[in-house]
Amino acid sequence: MEHLLEVKNLEVEFSTYAGMVKAVRGVSFEVDPGEVVALVGESGCGKSVTAQSILQLIPSPPGKITNGEIIFNGDNILNKNEREMQKIRGNSIGMIFQDPMTYLNPVLSIATQVTENLRLHKGMTREQAMKRAVELFHLVGIPEPEIRLKQYPHQFSGGMRQRVMIAMALACEPKLIIADEPTTALDVTVQAQILELLKELKDRFQTAVILITHDLGVVAGQADRILVMYAGQIVECGTLDAVLKKPSHPYTWGLLKSVPRLDAAKGQKLTPIWGQPPDLLQDFTSCPFMPRCDYAMGICAREMPPYFNGGKVRCWLNHPQAPKVEFKKEVS
Repeated sequence: MEHLLEVKNLEVEFSTYAGMVKAVRGVSFEVDPGEVVALVGESGCGKSVTAQSILQLIPSPPGKITNGEIIFNGDNILNKNEREMQKIRGNSIGMIFQDPMTYLNPVLSIATQVTENLRLHKGMTREQAMKRAVELFHLVGIPEPEIRLKQYPHQFSGGMRQRVMIAMALACEPKLIIADEPTTALDVTVQAQILELLKELKDRFQTAVILITHDLGVVAGQADRILVMYAGQIVECGTLDAVLKKPSHPYTWGLLKSVPRLDAAKGQKLTPIWGQPPDLLQDFTSCPFMPRCDYAMGICAREMPPYFNGGKVRCWLNHPQAPKVEFKKEVS
């Protein structure tokens, strides 16, 4: 099967007063049609920058894609100019942004914003686009769409604004949707509803999804594959079961231990990952997770680990001669 999206050796830098921040460092992955791939990791690890690079949404200056290829439908879209990218954004690739109130224009009606893509990319008349917008609102579970479309973003709750963003992303039936922290700042009930809605729509339209989150608990019932990012690199990847039930990198272990569990003993505290992420102004000559790792060895401070287990994990503990350390705490 031909991959829908291939990201190859992507590197992104930001120019700051202190120097060049190397936010993404040689990231490579692929997404197949109808597949859900989750990008997980702490804030600042490069997840959102990677996603925004796919649509060339990196602000320039100060940001710049310095290396790599992004192959979508067999075409390297990094070679496209702004006008060509406008034909892809919202049409072939949709995006659900992290904070809908930031991306919804407060002075334009919801109808104007939802129908814009349809009129631009599909050539619909205003009446045709409004009819499609009503269908989309029914699809994403917004009641009384004819009334709600005439309203403005401030008249919607956080969960409803997120549903509007999903409707906008789905409007042109894209082949790929990038969902950047789609449940941030929502309460757990609404969070579950939004995740279930994304899953239903993915199954219905066979749309591929890149789901970006810092919470491994969120992806447990959603993703087909998981990519764990740290300091601008992918440090572990694999199927949902492989990463959640038998992880191989100490950073993934730390993320899993920090997830609240229903079967935890009363009063049991969460186990945080101690320390701070590395300075992204620096080049890495050793493992970037080494200062925070409880299992660090001498070689971790001397050499950057290569990928082991068929390119699935970047940690010296997976070297054939390394001491055997296993993660015993599973997330169901």
